[in-house]
This record gives sequence, structure tokens and C-alpha cells, in this order.
Amino acid sequence: MAKVRTRFAPSPTGRMHVGNLRTALYAYLIAKHEGGDFLLRIEDTDQVREVEGAVDIIYRTLEKTGLIHDEGPDKDGGVGPYIQSERQASGIYLEYAKKLIEKGEAYYCFCDEERLSSLVTELEGKTISRYDKHCLNLSQEEIDAKLAAKVPYVIRQNNPLEGTTTFSDELYGDITVSNEELDDMILIKSDGFPTYNFANVVDDHLMNITHVVRGNEYLSSSPKYNRLYEAFGWEVPTYIHCPLITDETHKKLSKRSGHSSFEDLLEQGFLTETIINFVALLGWCPEDNQEIFSLDELIKVFDYKHMSKSPAVLDMTKLKWMNGEYIKAMDDERFYEMALPYINEVITKPVDTKKIASMIKSRIEVFTDIKDQIDFFEAVPEYSIEMYTHKKMKTNAENSLVLLKEVLPILEGMSSFDNDSLFEALSVFAKEHEYKTGFVMWPLRTAVSGKQATPGGATELMSVLGKEETITRIKAAIEKLS
Repeated sequence: MAKVRTRFAPSPTGRMHVGNLRTALYAYLIAKHEGGDFLLRIEDTDQVREVEGAVDIIYRTLEKTGLIHDEGPDKDGGVGPYIQSERQASGIYLEYAKKLIEKGEAYYCFCDEERLSSLVTELEGKTISRYDKHCLNLSQEEIDAKLAAKVPYVIRQNNPLEGTTTFSDELYGDITVSNEELDDMILIKSDGFPTYNFANVVDDHLMNITHVVRGNEYLSSSPKYNRLYEAFGWEVPTYIHCPLITDETHKKLSKRSGHSSFEDLLEQGFLTETIINFVALLGWCPEDNQEIFSLDELIKVFDYKHMSKSPAVLDMTKLKWMNGEYIKAMDDERFYEMALPYINEVITKPVDTKKIASMIKSRIEVFTDIKDQIDFFEAVPEYSIEMYTHKKMKTNAENSLVLLKEVLPILEGMSSFDNDSLFEALSVFAKEHEYKTGFVMWPLRTAVSGKQATPGGATELMSVLGKEETITRIKAAIEKLS
């Protein structure tokens, strides 16, 4: 059996779409599951759409996600170049197109725009352009004369008008189309560049690709690929077409959704390993319904035969839940390093940021949640005195004012202001006054945070804020309640 070889062949057109990342991931997993090779090929023949810096984005994304290619522009495996524009410059595509001309499977077409536009017809409200094989009937003398006169031309595939073509996909099975539906597609454009479809077939064959992973939007053009393989007499690779990815409203995932690319998700506070784990489940389901996987675990268990044909929904609620699980399982030191920039964005005062990080770790789902969790450490937000009312704790504005006045001198007299000392002092105070712990802590927490929910209890917050800041805030609360 031939060694499994897959490829990821992105066009450098900007940020990496989640669908492209999934294609890369599935191609990587299929290769690595079988101990095969994963190749990177840059498809830059559409020069108009190319975005500056996009190639760097491709390299950076693959490196960050751990999808390390075995061969590519920076790792020659003997079947390069791995950049299509360089392959085009070397004349590969024209050479193979001419081989098809010699076999009668392709032909030169010299028709101008005016003639081509006359072939456009309306059918059931759709505009259909179908080439009529006009140039197929040119004599060799006519072809030679036009080439010598440098008349612009394209090279077209010569598809039969009778019979059928059957294409086989691992998920969708056999797809048979009538050959009269197959237009004579262009292989080489008038600028000398190959079309996407033609370059793909030539490159995949010359690079010994055994499995091709791509989105199911390419299913309709797949029979044309088979015609090319047959025309060359080449073996057709195994095709795996992935299901569509939609947003929560079941519309195709687009830039407008705000989370369609890998970079979007990173900026929104998601971890790389969460994104990879989640993207793996967009169209594939493990046998035992396990949901949390490392990349190494995915390599072991991934089987493309368990992929789904149904559209996959990028469910942000589930993605956030999964990210929260990854954060909880993170090493404390790594979490602190990643959380610190978010903490420093909000807090400028000298506080124990490590303590704050440990308080919020189990309470956030994405790193961008940090700001709303900790903004009160910088300053108490405006709040209503109704927040002092808590039925379960039996507190209200009136008794909270009394309590804060009673507690203030105790806090002012404390020499140690760490969490344990504060908790002990306040527990003794509660016992002496026959108060429940919550009756003491709720007004204190409200006074120092101005929030209904905080990442820690009253004594934890006060220990981080420090004695001076705590007392200033409690005095401000007394004034507010007065």
C-alpha cells in the first residue's frame, strides 16, 4: 500500500478561515494517523486576490496549532517547488496542458470576448455560458498561424458530449453526471497561468498525494477532475469532501459573523488548543462521544469514515464552555502568564496580580471575560444601595450601615491584612455579636467591590486591595449609605 500523503493548499488571501483550518487539520490527522506525510503548498496563481503578509499568516497559524508540515516551500521533499507561481514560472502547467493537446484531450481556443459573450444564454432564470467547441475544428495550419501571429489563446479541456462520468467520494459515495453537462473548462488562461482545477490535478499527481481533503462546495466540479485524471491516465486520489460550516443561524460562516477566522477567535480570548479541539468536531464525531482531545489524542482516534455530511454549526456557547474547561485544566503559571496582559489592561494600582489570577481562573470561559471580573479592583463602580439587600443573608441598607460602622475600627486596628487574619477576625466579631457569617461578609463585599458577583469572597478581596484601600472604600460606603 502506498504511503499516505495529504496536502494543505491554501491561497494567501488573508486570515485563515475556520473552514480552511479544519481542512488543514483533517488533512494532517489523516496523514499522521497512518504515519504518512503532510504537505504545504501555496496556491498563489490568482494574483488579484493575493493579500500581502497572508503567506506569513499561513505559516504562523500552522506553527501555533501544531500542524507541522513535512514538506513545503521551506522543507523541500524533492517534489517542489511548493509555491504554484514558481511552478508556473517553470512551465510545468503549460507542458502538461500540451501533453493533453497531443492526446486530443485538450485544444487551443482563440475566441475573443465578443464571441464568448454571444454564447451566454438564459435558462430558467440562470445565466449559462457554455463553450461550443468552435476552436476544436481548427486545422493545424490555422492553429500554427494564430500562434505565430501571437493571437491570445486559452487551452480548453476536450470533454465528450456523450456518456457519463462517475466521481467517487468517501462520504458522499458515487456521483454520476451526464458528460453533456461538463463544459470544456479552461486549463490555461490567456495570461499563461493555470486555472485552479487544472493546477490542483497536476500538482496533486506530481506530489504523489493519495488523499485530498476539501470543502463540499467543490463537489459539483469533481467530475471534471476525474475527466482530467482519466485523460492523463493517472490514478485518482481518495477524495474526502467536508461538510459546510454554518453560524448559529445556520447561514454559511462568513466574515460578518465576527468569528470566522482563527485570528478572530484568538483575539476573542480562546486558546489555540481549544480551537483545534473544537474545529476537529465540526463534522467528525468520535465513536465514544468524548469531547476533549489533545492533538496527539486526535491523531490516534481520528477516522474520516466517521465524518458527517450534515452542515456543522460553529456553536459559540459550546466553544466557550470548552475553552473554560481548558482554562481550568491549565497549569497555574501558564494561566498567569496569559492572563497578566488582560489584568494589566484594567488594573494600574500595585496589587497582587498572581492572587487575582488564581481567583478568576475557574470563573472565566475566555480571557476577554477577565476585564468584567476584576475592573472593581481599580475603582468601585457606581452602584445602587439596593445591592446591600440580600434576603437569604437578611441584610439591607440600614443594618449594613450599622455593620460597616461596627467593623471599621476592627479593620483599622489590624496589623496583618492577609486573607486568613481577616477571616479569623471577622469570624470572632460575628460570633461575639451572634451574627451569621454571611450577614457580615455580604455588606463588606458590596462595599469594597460595588458588584453582585465577584471572583472571591469579602476577605479575599480585601487582602488583595490592602488595608488602606479597603478602609477608604468602606468609609465611602458608609457615606453612601448615610
